[in-house]
Amino acid sequence: MAQLYADAILRLSYTYLKNTDDAQDICQTVFVKLLSHPRTFDTPEHEKAYILRMAANACKDALRSPWRKRNCSLDACLEVPAPETPDGSVLAAVNQLPENYRTVLYLFYYEGYQAEEIGRILGISRSAVHVRLNRGREKLKTYLEEDGYV
Repeated sequence: MAQLYADAILRLSYTYLKNTDDAQDICQTVFVKLLSHPRTFDTPEHEKAYILRMAANACKDALRSPWRKRNCSLDACLEVPAPETPDGSVLAAVNQLPENYRTVLYLFYYEGYQAEEIGRILGISRSAVHVRLNRGREKLKTYLEEDGYV
């Protein structure tokens, strides 16, 4: 199971948390929950959707955690980093998007889910998925135009 879903969980977690170590922690948390509370699924698609939903919920819990708000990583505390120069990639522009647009675009384009499936995974309506896709595309286009790529 870990071989099938670890990459998808890590990618989804990274879109939420923007930190590889935190994404790995979420991946481990999801698998521990799956092992401690085994379930059976009708189809592999249902299993994948359930696991990605677990990962999304775990990321949201981590972002809401008061511990996360009070602490920073050792690397961040050791020195003040120089301002980052934009690399001009589409991924950098996608990472600038608000979380709700970024997650929907990720699930649609990278994982290949349809709007109805994304709605079930995120607990929103199909029309809300379409709205977020359109607004996310518009914001992404604006970011890319500002950087001179469109």
